[in-house]
Amino acid sequence: MEPLPRETIVDVLEERLREDILTGRHPAGSYLPPERTLADGYGVTRTTLKHAFGRLVQAGLLETRHGVGTRVLDYLRFGRADLLPMLVRHSPDWIGEVFEVRRHIGALIAERAAARATGRQCAELRELLAEVAQAETADAVQLADIEVHRALARATGNRVYVLLTNTLFNAYLPLRSSLVAPFTDARVAHGRLAPVVEAVAAGDTAAARRAAEEYLTTTERIMLEGMS
Repeated sequence: MEPLPRETIVDVLEERLREDILTGRHPAGSYLPPERTLADGYGVTRTTLKHAFGRLVQAGLLETRHGVGTRVLDYLRFGRADLLPMLVRHSPDWIGEVFEVRRHIGALIAERAAARATGRQCAELRELLAEVAQAETADAVQLADIEVHRALARATGNRVYVLLTNTLFNAYLPLRSSLVAPFTDARVAHGRLAPVVEAVAAGDTAAARRAAEEYLTTTERIMLEGMS
């Protein structure tokens, strides 16, 4: 193993250990080598290793028992949503599952936003939608589009929807540059999203859900075609 660079050493070590666990180098149920052996192998101190272990314990990847050792956990049983970006990066077939959740959660968020959005929130949605049309690059259009969806989540009045929205966006962050196909034309992107915002502003829950389902299904298809 090559020694790790000294900058953000705990971050780099944490990522390296996560990769080794998620790719099966350290399979679920197995015990990691002794701390001194691991620290020497990665070229870090045991203190640095313990900090990285602490993060991975919080993420549900490791369990440390005094006098016994550090055991690798089954991430599907104990892991948290913050593992998704790394899982997507390692195995792109995860993106289909992320998109499935995106469709269902996104439609529900639009429906709830239509029922609960205030006048001020509707005005904010229209302003953010206008920024989609005004964006000059595909990357900028994509980022502007994301902000509309964050505002939709806020308009539900339910902070859990906001956090779920953040989680889903973070999940495909590693592949974001490969998912710009629906955003190459700002006007077209605006036109796809506008029915969602207008239905929410009108307080029409059924129309908001339908519009969101149409938007999410269409953009998902375009993104997957772009990836292939």
